[in-house]
Amino acid sequence: MAAAPALALAGVGVDRADVPVVRDVTLDVAPGAVTVVLGANGAGKTTLMDGIAGLARPTTGSIRLDGAPIERLPPFKRARAGLGYVEQARTAFRTLTVEQNLLVARSGSGDLGTVYRLFPELERRRHLHAGHLSGGEQQMAVLGRALVSDPKVVLIDEMSLGLAPKVVHRLMGTVAELAAMGIAVLLIEQFANLALEIGSRAYVLRKGRVVHSGPCAELRGAEDRLHELYFGGRLADAAARLAREAPGREASRGASAEPPEAGSRTP
Repeated sequence: MAAAPALALAGVGVDRADVPVVRDVTLDVAPGAVTVVLGANGAGKTTLMDGIAGLARPTTGSIRLDGAPIERLPPFKRARAGLGYVEQARTAFRTLTVEQNLLVARSGSGDLGTVYRLFPELERRRHLHAGHLSGGEQQMAVLGRALVSDPKVVLIDEMSLGLAPKVVHRLMGTVAELAAMGIAVLLIEQFANLALEIGSRAYVLRKGRVVHSGPCAELRGAEDRLHELYFGGRLADAAARLAREAPGREASRGASAEPPEAGSRTP
């Protein structure tokens, strides 16, 4: 019998400035696994995460954390209930030391030792202000801050943004370790194939709605299928359309060019 989901959404809708962005989203996040949410820019992924975390108020549907409804709770109570959130921008407290960043978030059985085991460079820099860390180290501190809050579920939104590929691979390995520790992870990631490699189940959003759900293995390396899910058309069809339109654009550009004046020299 499958374990009950650590996080369950049913028919969730979220607005931004009274404009519907996320519509009727239903998904489950299993304990001890990475669940991946994919989609093009503007698909509603971050708005969905903000709705789960309480930074944007859901307008419809239910959100259950470990079986208990949380959709009406303020963000701090969701965090106390076991929901960690690693937001899209690196949100380390720059004027606090690394260790202070971790201590302000520690809750329950949250352990700094676990963070330092995952990120030994943070232990070496624990007395350094977070503002002096590299971008990758700041992201490690933010992940560590979520971990010491003793979460049941961690939401991670585009942690790779602006980071070197080597660092991104390192962080992906850490996300997989979080799942191995029994934590449920809901991951939004721009590098789809990296996320699909560590994930077990994937959801794809388009225009705020779920257009696909299934095992990650179904989408690994399937570029054409991902393009179809993201944009509603096949990658090969899009390439063929661009190829057909290119000659017309070149002709139009040539026709609009002014002829050189008499006696002028061309470079």
